[in-house]
Amino acid sequence: MPAVPLPPSLLSLPAEVGDLMDHTPESAYAHLRDTRPALFSSPPGDGAIDIMRWPMTEGQVLHRDEELVVLEDPVVLPDGRQERLLRILAARPAPPVAVLPLLDGQVVLVDRFRHAARTWTWEILRGAGVADVGDAQNAAGRLEGALGTGASEVIGLGRAHLDPAILAEAVMLYAARIDALGELGHGAGVRRVRVVAFAEAEQMALTGQITDAVTITSLFRARQAGLGEQDPAV
Repeated sequence: MPAVPLPPSLLSLPAEVGDLMDHTPESAYAHLRDTRPALFSSPPGDGAIDIMRWPMTEGQVLHRDEELVVLEDPVVLPDGRQERLLRILAARPAPPVAVLPLLDGQVVLVDRFRHAARTWTWEILRGAGVADVGDAQNAAGRLEGALGTGASEVIGLGRAHLDPAILAEAVMLYAARIDALGELGHGAGVRRVRVVAFAEAEQMALTGQITDAVTITSLFRARQAGLGEQDPAV
């Protein structure tokens, strides 16, 4: 495998990536492929995009930080053409989680700045999961960190892919009943909180005031689960 200078973003990779052998983006990719093979498998059936392996060719880890890993996969398309496609993985093995907080049947939203879109968005709580901690505990941890409160009940809402064209992992969705709001955590670009009736939150999604896909999906699934029935506006 040819030695390629390691980009600055890869100089101090966390232990999950392991020893990088010759410290190249290719060796980091090979280690990730060997230690997390499920991320590189193809489902049965025609039309799947297969990932090629060394010695035919090798992919690269283009970037890695505390939250994300950016891969360049060498692939074979269904028509036989060979290309290199970008893919983004969660840096931690635990799946990311999103939590829809419900305070007396009303929805708690946070106003959060999103760097990629360069805008403020109204959304529910979302963040990286913690390894060796159950999903419901991860959800409760989001509440404590962002709203300074705990959950009296956590309800699973399934999972959703944000953008399966480039993002590998699905987000685990939860609703959580809370009894009060604590001190707002201002980390990760959160500037304020808003409590609205469930029906008003749905209207915000319909009119484009809420554009975050995870929030819209969580509202829909919570409504289908009957969690909006206590909304006084219904």
